[in-house]
Amino acid sequence: MSGNISILNTLFNQWSGKEAIKTEILPASGSDRVYYRISGQDITAIGAWNPDKRENIAFTAFSRHFAAKGLPVPEVYLNDVSGMAYLQTDLGDQNLFGILSEEGLSERVKGLYRQVVRWLPRFQISGGDGLDYSLCYPRRAFDRQSMMWDLNYFKYYFVRLSGFNFDEQALEDDFDRLTSFLLQADSDYFLYRDFQSRNIMITGGNPFFIDFQGGRQGPLQYDIASLLFDAKANLPNIFRDELLNLYIQEASLLTKIDRESFLKYFYGFVLIRILQALGAYGFRGFYQKKEHFLQSIPFALDNLDHLLTHHHPEIEMPALEKLLHRFITSESLRSHAKPALKVSVNSFSYRNSIPEDPTGNGGGFVFDCRALPNPGRLDEYKKLSGQDDPVIRYLSAQPETGIFLASVFTLVDQAVENYISRGFQHLMVSFGCTGGQHRSVYCAGQLAKHLNKRFGMQIQPDHTQRANWIA
Repeated sequence: MSGNISILNTLFNQWSGKEAIKTEILPASGSDRVYYRISGQDITAIGAWNPDKRENIAFTAFSRHFAAKGLPVPEVYLNDVSGMAYLQTDLGDQNLFGILSEEGLSERVKGLYRQVVRWLPRFQISGGDGLDYSLCYPRRAFDRQSMMWDLNYFKYYFVRLSGFNFDEQALEDDFDRLTSFLLQADSDYFLYRDFQSRNIMITGGNPFFIDFQGGRQGPLQYDIASLLFDAKANLPNIFRDELLNLYIQEASLLTKIDRESFLKYFYGFVLIRILQALGAYGFRGFYQKKEHFLQSIPFALDNLDHLLTHHHPEIEMPALEKLLHRFITSESLRSHAKPALKVSVNSFSYRNSIPEDPTGNGGGFVFDCRALPNPGRLDEYKKLSGQDDPVIRYLSAQPETGIFLASVFTLVDQAVENYISRGFQHLMVSFGCTGGQHRSVYCAGQLAKHLNKRFGMQIQPDHTQRANWIA
């Protein structure tokens, strides 16, 4: 990994003319790509390391094409000659899913979703115009082969690994009927492929779009289905209907849309997208033992139930439908609904004592924040806390803080995944500083946000010294 960082830091210097002061690895996602935030004096960039050169070519070419069309995507600053590394815009750490997780479906979040839906057809229609589809990877189009890959992904990683018996030939016959039906839809557009809330960054109150390197030529319906039926986003059906109508309205401004025909195929694409997602949850959860991916299964089953009850695709698929109803009513699959693990996050002052663990487990991680720069020593921050924006900006700008929190996140993430897999019910994490008002409060808040976003938790830090804060 040190070699990757060295190459990326060299790229950063070539691009910015400045030395890299700090390079921190960003939290891992579902892919094998590794991202780093590289900081120099008054400037940052995101460095990407990915040995899959064809995927990198697709991303950088698409990004430049979309930027030329005026679409909000990261700018690719510079590519390494190896083809395995590149620099792009630092769009920050907030994505749409993270904001939704923190705020729920607030008016602000609804407004962001509406912005996103207005942008989508511009990618698919305007962005698809003149795009070099020969660069698509691993497939040029969302054709029969692509669909069968997704359906077999579902079959082998979800159906088989979840332990349900099925008639394989009958299921294959239904897969063939489903793909034949979907192939009748108009497919002369750019299909983003992974258009979901985690791939939409929010910067300055506006959406920016990432992770379109798997895009290919395909139908309009797939991407809006991906967004609206994103399992853990769990959008209410009435809001889904509003966004679907808005999408059809916006797409109709760019190309002729027959609403009846669009909807005829739309719910078939909802189905294949949910099945593909279940395959991913099975692969990451059942096969790779990353338990938090299994928490999305009950949401996906609710989506399937709603789809089959209210918007059944216009085809017969008896074997598949029988299997799906067994999934929908399965208590074992629905048992993944909520993480059994509860994580408590605390801040405290070393002038007092480390918070006691009421669970009887003897406590957990205790991190000492006193090595970080202390805003409490500065007059302008003394009467503020680590929850206040000026203190947050001050601490987040300190290189030591980023290094410290990156290490904390790595250690705690490992413990959370291990504890979930072993069925443990509680983990305690405490941050201490001198007065329990600035550094420990800030770090506790950052860890809570990180765990809420990554594992779908609902953590509210306990600031044990709040009554003693200087006001």
